[in-house]
Amino acid sequence: MYKGKTMQDSQISLCNPSELPNIPSQFDVIIIGSGAAGLYSALSLPSYLQVGLITKDALKTGASSWARGIAAAIDPSDTPLSHWEDTLKAGAGLCEPEAVKLLADNAPGAIKSLLEMGVNFDRHGQKLALELEAAHSRPRVLHSGETTGKVLIDALTAQVLERENIQVFSQAFALSLWLNEVTGNCQGVSVLYQGYIRWVRAAAVVLATGGGGQVFSHTTNPTVSTGDGIGLAWRAGALIRDPEFVQFHPTALTVTGIPRFLVTEIVRGEGAHLIDAQGQRFVFNHHPDGELAPRDVVSLAIFCHLQQTKPDPYCVYLDLRPIKAQRMRDRFPSIIQACQQWDIDLFTQPIPIAPVAHYWMGGVATNLECCTSIKGLYAIGETASTGVHGANRLASNSLLECIVFAAQLSQLRINSKVNGGDDMGYHSLPVKQEQDWNNEMDTVNSIRQNLPKLMWQSAGISRSQAILEDAIAQLNSWRSQLTELNIMGYLLKATPKQTVQLNSDRAEQHLRLAAETLNLTDVAYLILKSAAWRTESRGGHYRSDYPQTSDDWLFHTLIQGDCWHKSGKITS
Repeated sequence: MYKGKTMQDSQISLCNPSELPNIPSQFDVIIIGSGAAGLYSALSLPSYLQVGLITKDALKTGASSWARGIAAAIDPSDTPLSHWEDTLKAGAGLCEPEAVKLLADNAPGAIKSLLEMGVNFDRHGQKLALELEAAHSRPRVLHSGETTGKVLIDALTAQVLERENIQVFSQAFALSLWLNEVTGNCQGVSVLYQGYIRWVRAAAVVLATGGGGQVFSHTTNPTVSTGDGIGLAWRAGALIRDPEFVQFHPTALTVTGIPRFLVTEIVRGEGAHLIDAQGQRFVFNHHPDGELAPRDVVSLAIFCHLQQTKPDPYCVYLDLRPIKAQRMRDRFPSIIQACQQWDIDLFTQPIPIAPVAHYWMGGVATNLECCTSIKGLYAIGETASTGVHGANRLASNSLLECIVFAAQLSQLRINSKVNGGDDMGYHSLPVKQEQDWNNEMDTVNSIRQNLPKLMWQSAGISRSQAILEDAIAQLNSWRSQLTELNIMGYLLKATPKQTVQLNSDRAEQHLRLAAETLNLTDVAYLILKSAAWRTESRGGHYRSDYPQTSDDWLFHTLIQGDCWHKSGKITS
């Protein structure tokens, strides 16, 4: 419960309304996030709707740009049914079959749409090139060199910037959802933009903020991935589903002191081997498919092997020498470049790798139309839990999910004649309040720095009850410290329609840092509590004290507020 000062506790002076930033007070639809999900959502909406797309950084900075491929059953020998079956198998019993059917059936159409928008996928002659990736029964993954995500985002961004009905606001941070006091419907969002906190009304709000990989100390996710959409939705009372299921990518280049660099599993499809320091292909001890087993299996195999052997350095190795040298140069120049940067010659030696947090299967629960439990609020992409990934995502289904489910918004019908009402006032942040914020930043920074370490140690690849409970206790202490801070009044107790002017760039930076830290602690709480609650191992959730998968847990974890419960039993 928030105990700090509210905004009204401080003496506030009026500011000049004519100085307000150039952002309208009302749209038909607001989209939060500018990755594949956000951009394609904007493009899919009917063109008569006025769309505001807000992104907390510059365009093209999200995780979508790093995606390596997109899956679709487009080969004559392949079928959507086979894609559906592979996805269900990887999802370890928790996929929603109808959602997966929507995904697989619409995948070929999604590829056709992307081609029409200018996405240039690799080809073999005139045919689109299809690659084999882990847990797919046949080659069906399309790429655009090694930068599929970047090429896709570039094409979608160009389309968005050409649309007259879409306005893009970069460096705009969503602080809280605006709910109608009578109906409980979502009717807008408060936005930190150009030195102001403004309330922007909309008939529909779409959360497309991506995942929350920054909650872990080792991750492939960019710094903007702080779980913002899920934090916003949970605090507003939306239903959250399966947050304990986090996918750890098995192969990230691991060199002390440098950011983790994802080594795509395409190299394993091309013939690369996972080996230990003695050269043994140990993954076959855990799964008959060896290196081509699902990601959760391979990551856990690496974790267990490291725990048993305790090598120094603490890593295993990816041997790319079985791949012909010219093939490596043609297909994987960025991997070669990354290794050369750290004096690793992958043509003569294996490269050090270890698992890292990569993707969040859980999120804001949605139906097939992307609706959440709050009317007027929608969620797309990694922010959402559509049911297509279950307990473990099949490789290259993430970009596909963004496109297929964002396309569902083409059917969105809303009342675009929303009454915006009058603003309640324009106020300037007092100097003393800003000084208080300066003094509070040590607490915020300390929590921000220590939280990812706690989460990696307690809710990483292997989890257990005692460690989870200790982590929850520490996290709750940090959350209490945060809610005592004066700055939290502008996040947790802000007054709708009241515009606030910040007096310096530093104040804006402090508020954004506090907001991101609040989101990170909230999503960490959801992960930890759910991991402690689910007393089995399944997919991306492994409990060393409950190592078996149990039919008693063929349920989704559902959370609303601080109440955890099970869904109906899943049958596929």
